[in-house]
Amino acid sequence: MASFVTEVLASSGKLEKEDLSGKISKMSRKVEDTKEEVCDMINKRYNDFLPSLQSSEELMLQVDAVSKEMDTLKNCIENEVQNVHVAVAEYTKLKQQLEKNTVIITMLGHLKEFHSAMEEFNKALLEKKYVDAANRLERARNSVGSLKRWKTSELPLLSALSSELTVQRENLIYHLGDEWKRLVIWKLPSTKGQVLLKNILKPLVMYASLSVRVTEQQGEGTTLALQCLEESDEERCAPSKVYNKLLLVLKTLHSHLLGTVWLGKSLVYYFPDVSIGDKMLSAILGELIWEEMSHTIIHECLVHSIPTNSSQLEKYNTVIKETEEFEKSLKEMEYLQGDSTDLLKYARDVNCHFASKKCKDVIVAARKLMTSKMHNTVKITPDSKLRLPKLPAPSSEGKVKQEILKEEVTMENSKQLSAWSLRLPACRISESVQQLMELALDTLCEAVGSSTQSALQLFFTVRNIFQLFYDVVPTYHKENLLKFPHLAAIQHNNCMYLAHHLLTLGHHFRNHLPQPLSEGVATFVDMVPGFRKLGAQCFLAQLNVQRAELLERLSTAHNFCNLDDEDNYTAASKAVRQVIHQLKQLGTVWQDVLPVSIYCKAMGNLLNTAITEVTAKIMMLEDISSEDGNHLQTLCQTIIDEGPLVFIPLAEEKKNKNYQEEVPLYVKKWGTFKELVIVLQANLQEIVDRWADSKGPLAMEFSSSEVKSLIRALFQNTERRAAALAKIK
Repeated sequence: MASFVTEVLASSGKLEKEDLSGKISKMSRKVEDTKEEVCDMINKRYNDFLPSLQSSEELMLQVDAVSKEMDTLKNCIENEVQNVHVAVAEYTKLKQQLEKNTVIITMLGHLKEFHSAMEEFNKALLEKKYVDAANRLERARNSVGSLKRWKTSELPLLSALSSELTVQRENLIYHLGDEWKRLVIWKLPSTKGQVLLKNILKPLVMYASLSVRVTEQQGEGTTLALQCLEESDEERCAPSKVYNKLLLVLKTLHSHLLGTVWLGKSLVYYFPDVSIGDKMLSAILGELIWEEMSHTIIHECLVHSIPTNSSQLEKYNTVIKETEEFEKSLKEMEYLQGDSTDLLKYARDVNCHFASKKCKDVIVAARKLMTSKMHNTVKITPDSKLRLPKLPAPSSEGKVKQEILKEEVTMENSKQLSAWSLRLPACRISESVQQLMELALDTLCEAVGSSTQSALQLFFTVRNIFQLFYDVVPTYHKENLLKFPHLAAIQHNNCMYLAHHLLTLGHHFRNHLPQPLSEGVATFVDMVPGFRKLGAQCFLAQLNVQRAELLERLSTAHNFCNLDDEDNYTAASKAVRQVIHQLKQLGTVWQDVLPVSIYCKAMGNLLNTAITEVTAKIMMLEDISSEDGNHLQTLCQTIIDEGPLVFIPLAEEKKNKNYQEEVPLYVKKWGTFKELVIVLQANLQEIVDRWADSKGPLAMEFSSSEVKSLIRALFQNTERRAAALAKIK
């Protein structure tokens, strides 16, 4: 490479620079000499008019010689220049290669710097030298920034380096966060504005564990510090404690800093016996912070001090008095101006706030009960009664009205209602519903003796509880109510239980509530039909599901035809057994849950669905062989024998006998089904005898066309069959 450069430089004329310069200088001198001689000749020729032909010819020869030398020199120079251009091109390529190598070396240097910085960063992080680690991370970031400034910033490596920087930065922040939590040294921020409010006053209100410590050090002033108690059982700070902590801070500030008067642009110390019309600094501070501070005291302290029981309202007068004293102290220090503030107004309106808080808590508790599990049940008997509170005696006017009404009722009704009137039948309801009713009773008790506004709020909250049940429970438990028969039965009972007590709930409290509730508005009777309908609809929907399952099982019986085929008979027998099994399972689920009458009606309805379907399938058969008839009779007899056994509403087995004997009362088509079984095994004469000229038991269950159809299917076409058909009219 060195010899090549030497050749290039030599070819460019650099090594002959001095020789070429000398030739040019010599030629320049010859030109100048020739110029002078020519000028001299021209002067003599045209100015001095001296004949000089000979000298002129010699001079011309000299000019020609100089011209030839110049042409030779010009050609030499042009050749040298051409060589110089070639050398410049080669030199440019070398320069570009050198620049490219320089760039690569520079980038490699930045990469080396990045790697070194990251290694030192990891080492410093492990040694918990966080400042050094941050400096190393910054150095690595600068290296990546330097790389990005080159035109080669599209290198794929740069994205990886940037990603690594981000990861390690978050890692450093994470470690710093842990150290911050372990070693917290809190200092007031240097930002201007509400430092006192946000960092001292509001935390004292919001956190019960915070207390104030004032330390006076001679020569160093007064230190006002917050300290956190190690253990504090109180979740919220009582108003009295909040007031004391705030007053300690504000009094300290007033006595050491704010007891001055602002006069134009200067501060003047305040003396109590001097009457000055300008504002004190404490007044200026009060205007800046009082609105937000009172809002904080109300929503972080007073709201939580509102009683949850009306019996505690009397004790709240202490809080009202403490609030008055707190504001009085603030006014004395001139933090407050004027007579009334939102803080004291809120404390005095405790009755209104109590009702609002009570209503909110009641609705929240009610919703929690409604969305709890329904299968936890309690037994309700006819003797079960609500634990109604003892209410104060109504006014004398009310007593007179009651006595008159009682006398009128006694005179009009000589017969008294049965002791079982207005009593719920034995059943099971959700424990949550019983608790819901107790919640409603407690809320109505709170309304008794309350102010008119509070009583109205509480009463209509109770109505909202029941309306919420009507809207929420069917929606929230919708899938389970359709899926589980047990829950559908419980929901039915829940609705009937609520409807039963809503009939008389308003009457019990009406005379003890303020107007206009006492004038007839306090009633829940209008909600009774809705709850009854809701319970009925829920249980009927479950019955429809069970009916559909019964019919689905019977659809596998191949329409009870060709039972002499073993496969057909097996399918039909299996379908009948599945129906009986389903009914028994439902009986087990609903036993001791539904009221006895509802249980028997429900089971009777489902059994009636099954036998109606079986009867319809048999009546559709056009030809029943003797063997088919025997099989049909066997299957139907199975239903007759085991069907009544599903009527077991009570847990005591012996007590269910009466309900099993009263199957015809609950199963509408029971008599029809039994007559069909008799016909399947009867001869023609027996069928005619049971028809008895349209007066027999067979005529009570089937029409003449249906009986004729059965006879045609069971018996062959003979004279005897024709005679029997003639008697069926």
